[in-house]
Order: sequence, then structure tokens, then C-alpha cells
Amino acid sequence: MKILIPILALLAGEATGGGTIPRSTSNEPVELTLTVGTGIVIDCPGRIARVAASNPEVADAVTASATEVLFHTKTAGQATMVIWSKAGDRTSYHLTVEPNLEPLRKLLREAFPSEEIDLRASKDSLALVGQASSQAVADRALALIAASAKGAISNLQVAPPPPESQVLLRVRFAELNRSAVQEFGVNLFSTGALNTIGQVSPGQFPAAGLTAVPPVIPGGFAGTNAPFGLSDILNIFAFRRDINLGAIIRDMQTRGLLQILAEPNLVATSGKEASFLAGGEFPVPIAQGTGGGVTVSVQFKEFGIRLSFTPLLTPNHTIRLHVKPEVSSLDNADGVQISGFRIPALSTRRVETDIELDEGQSFVIGGLIDDRVIENLSQVPGLARIPVLGALFKSRSETKSRNELIVMVTPETARPAGAGAGPAMPRPFLGAGAGKIK
Repeated sequence: MKILIPILALLAGEATGGGTIPRSTSNEPVELTLTVGTGIVIDCPGRIARVAASNPEVADAVTASATEVLFHTKTAGQATMVIWSKAGDRTSYHLTVEPNLEPLRKLLREAFPSEEIDLRASKDSLALVGQASSQAVADRALALIAASAKGAISNLQVAPPPPESQVLLRVRFAELNRSAVQEFGVNLFSTGALNTIGQVSPGQFPAAGLTAVPPVIPGGFAGTNAPFGLSDILNIFAFRRDINLGAIIRDMQTRGLLQILAEPNLVATSGKEASFLAGGEFPVPIAQGTGGGVTVSVQFKEFGIRLSFTPLLTPNHTIRLHVKPEVSSLDNADGVQISGFRIPALSTRRVETDIELDEGQSFVIGGLIDDRVIENLSQVPGLARIPVLGALFKSRSETKSRNELIVMVTPETARPAGAGAGPAMPRPFLGAGAGKIK
């Protein structure tokens, strides 16, 4: 005869703590889920004949009285408990013993209130199940559980990440180069004036060169023959054949203006670096080896207008930028010559800064001024000190150059276009009237 056992601490055929459970009214075993360290009392009105446990290391049974059996758990795992009554009935219980996960579940709910994360336990490990909004949340949840339990693994489903935020950087490079050169010098030469052949020059500018000197210079000015050649007549040349006296004068003023403009637009993902270079490369010979086994290879160095920047979108909806603009040009005047190779130097100006802006705001990097004055003065000792006439025995060259670089940067956020959106039309390179020549 089947005996109905009252339910004391079991709802829907399961128990999680101490209490009593019903006996099975059929041949189907009763499924029980208990936590480690808890127990449950089984009532058997038909009086207990004997009790057996399949895995005493997981759970064991103790007869408390003629009609009561206590199941108490020891460690996580599974076990089958069988109770025989003196009336000949037999009842089976399948026990699943798992760790007490409620403290960890509470910790997860407090740490991630908007996430659907739960725990499942096996004998040797804990598994995170459910869904996480991002991989970062899944990693944090696993680290939180791993600090409290050994053998924790993540089986969370991570939602696909949204499109990454991107930043469009509009940069304007403007360089203005003003140069002014002023030169003055006098070279005097004689092909026989006052029975004298010679020349007087400060040596800074090219002078006349006598190609032949006659052995005899006739008395008087006329008839003297001393051929001469000119490699550079500078910009003023005068020669009196009747007195065999000539002068070469350089008196020049030069002014120049150079403007370089570049407008690179770069797009980079938030937190990743982007770079731009408008320029070129020049070869630099590299000697390798020693003694007779020296070989020369060529390595190329970059120069021009370079920009590197790293954008970062902040939680305050601002854009933080790490910007490194650089402008470099070849400088042949300061170059070196090695083994017949002429290697130019690089004139470089660079800036590196961090700044935080709202979208659409601009900032300007200015004050990058290179102001140079080069003055060369040559004179003939003694003669240059003669009042008034001493200026004829001096030469002077003065070069002034002033370079100013301005960099203007405007960051904007760039978002992927929606499905079906067509490509943006490019703007004309030279404006609306590019095809008209006036």
C-alpha cells in the first residue's frame, strides 16, 4: 500500500534546506536539490526497515527514529538514497548537492543590477550563465566570481558590440616664409693705370681675373694691353679703356615670400592612433662593416608635413586629443659630405600636446617662429678705414629669414551611415571656378 508522506519543507518536489519531503507515490524517484552543509528529514509512517546511500561522500543518511530518516550533505555532487519500509515499500531519492550560491548571486545582482547573469555549479567549478551587454562586463563578472571560488568559468552570451565611435580631425597647416637679402660690395681692378696692373677685392664676391700680364707697360695710359676675364660681373660693371681702370659692384636687395598650405582630414577610431604625411623621402647612405669589407646601403628618411593624433571620446561627450604635428624640410646648407655623398640636414619643427574639446570646437597651435639673421662682412685691412673712400674696400651681405607655422585643428565625431545611405559627394578640389583661367 502506498503511503503519503506529508510535505514539511519541500515545494514542488524540491528542498533547499532542512525539513521533510514526501515519499514517492509511484516508481519514479524523487528529485531533490540541496546545498552543501544542509540536511532534510524524511518521514516514513510505514516504519523504516533499512536505508542505503549510493555515494556516502556526497550525502549520507541517519535513522533518527523508527519513522524518520535524516539526509545530510557533505560535498557537491550527486547521490541516490533508497528507503525500505517494513511494509515492503521502497522509495528512491536522487540528490543533487551544490554549493551555496545565494551569496554569490546576491553579489552579482548588486554589482551588475541591469545584467541577466546567473550561476550554475558542478562538482569542481562554477559557471556563469545568461547574457552580458559587453565583453568588458563578462570579464568583470568572471573576475568577481573567480576571486571567491576556484574553477570559475564564463558561459555568458555577449551581445554584439555597437559600432565603434570615430573622430574626424580637420587640420590646417599654414607656413609663411619671408626672406630678405641685402648685398653690397666693390671690386676694383687695373689693367695698366698709372703703370700698375692689379686688383683690390674684399674677396666675398667674384672678382676680375687677369688672363695675361704684358712684360712691358708703355708709359702713359693709352696702348696698355693686359687681357682680363670675368666670371661674374655682379650687377654693376664699368671699365674705362682710356685709363685702364674698371670696377665691379654688387648692390642688390632681394625679397621672397613662400606659403605652404596643407589640409589633411583624418578619421580614427576612438583610442587608436592615426597619422598623415605629405612630403617625401631622401636617401641616406649607411656604411656597414670595417676594413676592406665595408659596404654601403641606402636608408630613406621621411620629411614633409606630418600629423599623428590619438582621439578619445570621454563620458562627458567631449573629445580628448593627443596631437603631434611636425613640419620638416631639407636643409642643404647645413648638410654634410661623406665619401662623395652629399647628405642634407633636416630643419624640423614639431609640437606634442594634449587637449580636450567639444565637438566642432577648434584650437590653434601658433608661435612656431624661426627668425634668422645672417650677416657677412669682408673688408681690406687698412684701406677700409679711409674716410668716405673706405666703403669701396668693404663688402657686406645680410640675409634675413622669418618662418612662421600655424596649425589649426577641429575634431568632429563621425558615425557610420545607416543602411541604404549613399556615399557623400566629394567637394571640388579647386572650388566652383576651377576650370576658369583669368
